Amino acid sequence: MSSAPYSALLLAALALPLGLAGLWSVRPLRKAIGWLMPWAPLPALVLAFVAPSGASVHLNWLLLGTSLGLTEVTRVFLLFTAVLWLGAGLHARGYLQDDPRRPRFELLWLLTLTGNLLLILALDVVSFYAGFALMTFAAYGLVAHTGKHEARRAGRVYLVMAVLGEGLILAGILLAAGETAAPMLPLLADLPAVIAESTRRDLLIALLFFGFGIKAGLPLLHLWLPLAHPVAPVPASAVLSGAMIKAGLLAWLHFLPIGLVSLPGWSALAIGAGLLAAFGAAFIGLHQHQPKTVLAYSSVSQMGLITIGVGMALQEPALAPLLVGAVTVYALHHALAKGALFLGVAVARHPGTRVSPLLWVLLGLPALALAGVLTSGVVAKMGLKAALDTQTGLPGWWDHLPRLLEVAAVGTTLILARYLWLMRTESRGDRAPLTVWLGWGLVLAAGPALVFLPEYWGLAERATPAARDWVSLGWPVLAGTVLALIGIRWLRPWPIPPGDLLALITPRPDTVSRIRAPATEAARWVLRLFDPTRLLSIRAPSRFLRPDRLWQREVALVFAAVLVVLLAAGLR
Repeated sequence: MSSAPYSALLLAALALPLGLAGLWSVRPLRKAIGWLMPWAPLPALVLAFVAPSGASVHLNWLLLGTSLGLTEVTRVFLLFTAVLWLGAGLHARGYLQDDPRRPRFELLWLLTLTGNLLLILALDVVSFYAGFALMTFAAYGLVAHTGKHEARRAGRVYLVMAVLGEGLILAGILLAAGETAAPMLPLLADLPAVIAESTRRDLLIALLFFGFGIKAGLPLLHLWLPLAHPVAPVPASAVLSGAMIKAGLLAWLHFLPIGLVSLPGWSALAIGAGLLAAFGAAFIGLHQHQPKTVLAYSSVSQMGLITIGVGMALQEPALAPLLVGAVTVYALHHALAKGALFLGVAVARHPGTRVSPLLWVLLGLPALALAGVLTSGVVAKMGLKAALDTQTGLPGWWDHLPRLLEVAAVGTTLILARYLWLMRTESRGDRAPLTVWLGWGLVLAAGPALVFLPEYWGLAERATPAARDWVSLGWPVLAGTVLALIGIRWLRPWPIPPGDLLALITPRPDTVSRIRAPATEAARWVLRLFDPTRLLSIRAPSRFLRPDRLWQREVALVFAAVLVVLLAAGLR
């Protein structure tokens, strides 16, 4: 074990939440653990403030040799993760005070927190994967907490996609480890060079990009997000969207060969996926009817902007330091702003008998920051645009990216206006417990405060916005506000269900029963007429004719087939 002065604090950051989860099994201690649960991220928060980049501890006796520590990037991730879990934990104490399932929620909360902190502090591949898997599977209980039909359905979708993602990730890690001459899995810092020099580089990148992309909400891999957020308790939604979704981003920064080689094809794919997420998710979010669902699609949209930054770094190695810093600051900004918006849902539901105008001003502050005209939003978006102003030779079509980013900010403004519009009917006339307000207030204040900590921004250059910059930041918000006011008067949302494309794969009975259009009825009649099982007089089991049951019951078979194909391709 290292004798570094911060070793004890590094271990305490993980030992406290994991130890509390272990003591939960002693029934007489559960009440005390419930009171301590919100404070479990406190050692991690202290560590983020006082430990320098490079602090580490090595446990050769654990797993295949565990290394924990901080880098410039993970220090920032640890900071916003600890703040968000602390605020959401305080919020949860009041939010769930009358919930009979609260003890179980507290256990899963502590386990999910442990996994989230472990993947941030991990310096070796095994520890990172262990933390990622623990966080992923423990969070299933947070999603399905209420046990209602919608919660169980969202939990199943979440679990199916989590298993698929874990399989892709594990295949990528094992194949990459096979490229090294080391007897054990390499450190995280060594893996990008291994992938960059591999003869199977594209396969490895595909496995890791899409595997972690499920957590990051890539288009077509985002389907769990809009289902999980509306059914999960509010504090769970805050950490899911604010902290846990960033695990996919951190994994990309750890594993992909950013800054080592130029990958134009993967760059174009990532930028295209980011633009699709930024615009597509914003459009679908405008047609939702629950504030938390709107925020879920907003998270997919914002992660699309971050994916654009990752794609730009894959194109030009010289821009990698600037872009890694920019997306890291953007992650901090988005985590705390989105956490405040999610926690604000519970505050708006229980504001008291008289709703103060100050409450709506405070709800609007993180919304404006996310749109890019206040505090952390200005810093984050200026950092992302700075890469486009360099003199480095860039592809010609990148000249359109600044305008596209500005138009995406119009979509962000519209979707946040939709959120605030829906929130006006959320009030139930009573007042939330004090801890609900304290947790929300902590996250609300942390966003504009932490992004200006000067000691963190050796990671990213920060310039004072010029008049031209304020115009590019301001006009999308003004245009979005005008369009939102017009939309309130004349436009009506489309009937797009949460989960969008998933509704086509697994149609719900109540959705199918409402289909009465003549064209649809004619299409169903034709399908029945030319049903191959009818023509061949074969009575096939219903589960093979129902895509929703195939999705739910045969996922293990589908996953195994995909994994076998990928491994076979990698071993050729």
